[in-house]
Amino acid sequence: MTRTGHLIAGIGIVVGLVAAPACSGDESLPREVTGFVVEQPSPPTTAAPECTAQQVETQDATRSYPPLAELPEPGAMPAGSTMAAIHDRGRLIVGVSADTLLFGAQNPLTGRIEGFDIDILSEVARAVFGDEGDIADRIEYRVITYADRLPSLEAGEVDIVAHTMTINCRRWLRIAFSSEYYAAGQKVLVKKGSGLSKIEDLVVRGLRVCAPEGSTNIDELNKPTYAGLVVVGKADISDCLVAMQQGEADATSGDDTVLAGFAAQDPNTEVVGLQFTEEPYGLGFNRDAVDFVQFVNALLEEMRTDGRWDDIYRRWLIDTGALPEDTLTGPPAANHERDLP
Repeated sequence: MTRTGHLIAGIGIVVGLVAAPACSGDESLPREVTGFVVEQPSPPTTAAPECTAQQVETQDATRSYPPLAELPEPGAMPAGSTMAAIHDRGRLIVGVSADTLLFGAQNPLTGRIEGFDIDILSEVARAVFGDEGDIADRIEYRVITYADRLPSLEAGEVDIVAHTMTINCRRWLRIAFSSEYYAAGQKVLVKKGSGLSKIEDLVVRGLRVCAPEGSTNIDELNKPTYAGLVVVGKADISDCLVAMQQGEADATSGDDTVLAGFAAQDPNTEVVGLQFTEEPYGLGFNRDAVDFVQFVNALLEEMRTDGRWDDIYRRWLIDTGALPEDTLTGPPAANHERDLP
């Protein structure tokens, strides 16, 4: 796979994403697209929070905060709200992937990042700012790795993260989530002709399986159920496809939607087996931005009923041939039963 950009790693520094020239000339990524990687973060002063077994068993992690009773008009955000601060700043700062085909990937012809997650973010920006001008001008994209998703929200470096991120109890201890906006599941990507048809085949043979660091995918593979696998961790899941192509890994494990994009990108690969996890995607927020979560939950409710969610699904997952027509069964139902802090 040819990557259109590379993140230049450094200790505690912020760098831009360097794009390859577009076909139409020497155009590169828009100026507002940035990325950062912290090579060696400072160790936390306290242990990372963990959910108790009772919390995991008795609490539905997809519970989010109740939506606002009514969305404010674009451009008229409530005084003192998180949305008003974003509006007054003039741009929504978002953390995204730039190499997850179909969900968040840079278009080499235009230099723009596009996909399912990006369209969802565009709707959020439109709800804050309105329809005047190009809504992309109101969004500042920051390209982040899987492992950077939570820290970037905790540090206040982004307003929202849309990065194929699974909602779970442990993450709720650090950030806040919207209601579920996409239901995915973990599968494996293998080379065609490998004879591998499911995750159990990889376990039995003790093969090398790649997954991104900081993801629920790699957390799953490290469970005793999969003892025998050689787990290969990479910064981004796109690095796992490269690892397969270069013979460093025998398979990649990830969400089925992301792997479908890889299979379309590399016709020598295929997605096999049934889903062996449930991966409910949520938009991530700083845990103190409860009003913004409620605002976005109200927007998502509108999108569930007015056809906008269906339109985005069709555009990226059916019209591209990634998934068959019969998968368009509507968005996942929202759970708004989390108590306000």
